Amino acid sequence: MSSSLTRLWVVATPLGNPGDLSPRAREILTSVDFILAEDTRRSGLLLATCSIKAKKLISFHDHNEEKRLRAVLAELRAGKVAALISDAGTPLISDPGFTLVRACREEGLKVSPVPGPSAPVAALSASGIAPLPYAFLGFPPRKQHELESFFFPFANLALTLIFFERKDRLADSLAAARLILGPRNACIARELTKTYEEFIFFTLGEELPEFLGEITVIVGPPQDVRTPLPEVLALARTLREGDEKPRETARRLQAKVRGWTSKELYALLTEPAS
Repeated sequence: MSSSLTRLWVVATPLGNPGDLSPRAREILTSVDFILAEDTRRSGLLLATCSIKAKKLISFHDHNEEKRLRAVLAELRAGKVAALISDAGTPLISDPGFTLVRACREEGLKVSPVPGPSAPVAALSASGIAPLPYAFLGFPPRKQHELESFFFPFANLALTLIFFERKDRLADSLAAARLILGPRNACIARELTKTYEEFIFFTLGEELPEFLGEITVIVGPPQDVRTPLPEVLALARTLREGDEKPRETARRLQAKVRGWTSKELYALLTEPAS
């Protein structure tokens, strides 16, 4: 190990293929006094597969991080050395651990990374979608109005966007992305580094089959600047005249906005008020 002063190692673990565990990560996971794991059963299987005998494995996840923080810090202050791992990939990237790392920094306890697999970077590197600049968004929120607000800040930024999603929420998230971001090129990367690894390319708005497995979504940068949704809605209210049919309003509205089709505008004008 590179530093005997380190108290917390932040260790990246494989996304699916055990062969991606680095020799340095293996050495550290074998030598530390205890390992903090998001799911001890899943991490235990990984350690067994890699022939690593951990001295102690402790659960450390979103629901107990605050509760366990004080005890973990006490162990580190006393001279113990720990490793923080997530279920797969690099810890803190949509996984627990930020509170602990920040607390260690505030107390002057040294934290060192052990780089390795990361699903957003792995997906982006093999997607063929423009890699720079990009923003990783984590998991989108569940509620529809929050979904639209989630994507809105990125509507007119020339960024590639990466986010994680669960299979049962994917359709809603992609629909919200299409509404706010427009018909951008996109890619679904699933089962990264595993036997059934797959990259599916499409345009936001296209119908897709249901997917199983762990999903990373990449949305390419805008081809054209798109008028933000709130501006479109405000302009629509101004333009609409008396009993004018929505299709006619949509036609006139399209001439005053950018990046919206008449079909999309018609759908906005005719959707029920929420």
